[in-house]
Amino acid sequence: MSHPMFEKHQALLTQALNVIEERGYWSPYAENSKAYGEHALEEGRAAFEAYRDAQFYLDQPGMVKRGGAEVSPYGLPLNISYPMCQPDALIAAAGNAMPPWIKAGPDIRAGVCIEMLARLNSHSMEMAHAVMHTTGQGLLTAFQIAGPQAQGRGLEAVACAWREMRQVPEKSRWEKPRGNRPPLRVDNVYTIAPRGVALVVGCATSPTWNSYPGIFASLATGNPVIVKPHPSVILPLALSVAVARQTLKDAGFDPNLVCLLVDEPDALIAKEVAAKAAIRIIDYTGGPLFGEWLEEHARQAKVFAAKAAVNCAVIDSTSNYQDMLNNLVITLSLYSGQMCATPQAIFVSREGVQTPAGNITLEQFQLDLAQAFNVFLDNTARALEILGAIQSPAAVARIAASRELGEVLCESTALRHPLYPDARIHTPLLLKVGVADSGAYAEERFGPISFVVEAATTQECLSAAERVMREKGALSFSVHTTSAAIRQMAEDVSLRAGVSLSLNLTDGVYVNQPAGFADYHATGANAAANASLIDSAFVASRFFVLQSRRPA
Repeated sequence: MSHPMFEKHQALLTQALNVIEERGYWSPYAENSKAYGEHALEEGRAAFEAYRDAQFYLDQPGMVKRGGAEVSPYGLPLNISYPMCQPDALIAAAGNAMPPWIKAGPDIRAGVCIEMLARLNSHSMEMAHAVMHTTGQGLLTAFQIAGPQAQGRGLEAVACAWREMRQVPEKSRWEKPRGNRPPLRVDNVYTIAPRGVALVVGCATSPTWNSYPGIFASLATGNPVIVKPHPSVILPLALSVAVARQTLKDAGFDPNLVCLLVDEPDALIAKEVAAKAAIRIIDYTGGPLFGEWLEEHARQAKVFAAKAAVNCAVIDSTSNYQDMLNNLVITLSLYSGQMCATPQAIFVSREGVQTPAGNITLEQFQLDLAQAFNVFLDNTARALEILGAIQSPAAVARIAASRELGEVLCESTALRHPLYPDARIHTPLLLKVGVADSGAYAEERFGPISFVVEAATTQECLSAAERVMREKGALSFSVHTTSAAIRQMAEDVSLRAGVSLSLNLTDGVYVNQPAGFADYHATGANAAANASLIDSAFVASRFFVLQSRRPA
């Protein structure tokens, strides 16, 4: 059985599968804002402004009232109200929508999902402003991460899911010889059976990039999805749900396969919903306490949880000292350290950093890194775009509370945005501590806070980094070295700690910007996350195979 949407997108799906096998560079959706039209940014701004001081419309069952309390980290009140629906009504509607979606099969589901992504791509500039004014990301950063890069992750999930499902034949003939007697013959029919209703719990800092893999992996494998955004970051996922529902309608399916579940900061409902027997899949990105609660209490569901991370870097030696410093500065400044793979602990030996110009002492390295930050901040317009704004007031308070943890190498100061004077913008705080001060650097301190950790030798740096990553979890591990022996040690640490390794990154490649179709984000092998984006286990765990057999 074919469908126009599958036929429309079949070539793109095939291309995605080929790239996944090769794991090279590919961006299926344009990452240059100019590709969306000469006036796309302003048109996106106008579309975003139309949502402010208005009601967001979604025709969903079980609505009891309207709510929403988003305030832009740039200081703008949004005053958008969303339908607030009874969870049981959404769950029931999602379950009722399942049978035709299951019977449609992998091809049609994949085609409809990719059509959703194509339509979301056309809303990329609108999404950029929505994400900017809910998460605090700079506009162009929000456009790339929440738009084409998130859409690419969604396509990757669909392609991986389609590949896993296509490995199951639709039917087969089983035939067993019996010598002179006629063979035994059985006809088998195989059906992809989804787990059931999926719950996606969105995060406050990267709502689409972190949610699209779960949303589209579940939809492609036949599961309806209830999307529960963070109460302070609703609009990006509300837009996503609205596009998905309209696409389902146009494709001839029940739009209640995708629903939005909104709660309020003083009346959170994620625990209540996650524990319901009808919820069979949960995707979560956020703090460790709720992630661990889900793993412990939502036993009826398959839980995919990305939690806290204490990412580490080790600086041993480099062939390009200034480029290494510049790369570190941008890495630590991207979205004010609110990216889950940003390094927090930077280990450096008292023996210094070996460079082509000679040995740089630890003290000089600290001065040079601080100076590199000053040069970066001198270009105010560029710094404001890269830093963005801090999503939560709690992160601003965390900066102040962290100053006493070590010697201040770079003070965090507030910056004034020329267009948004009330924006929460703060430069990174860089502290110096000793390797024994693990109470300071070995706890996740989400935001623009990082530590230069002094150790006796590079070997001690690697040992301390391994201990932290194994105990606390990590999503990234970066090492700068020109030594083959140190490189081998770093690879061994990576393997034992279950964390991906980046070596000698300079220029425009940053450890906290994983690329879709090439990089696996998280491994599932340490405490930071119990799954990887996106591997076979992430998608194949969302469905079962049912077999029906009868004599031929």
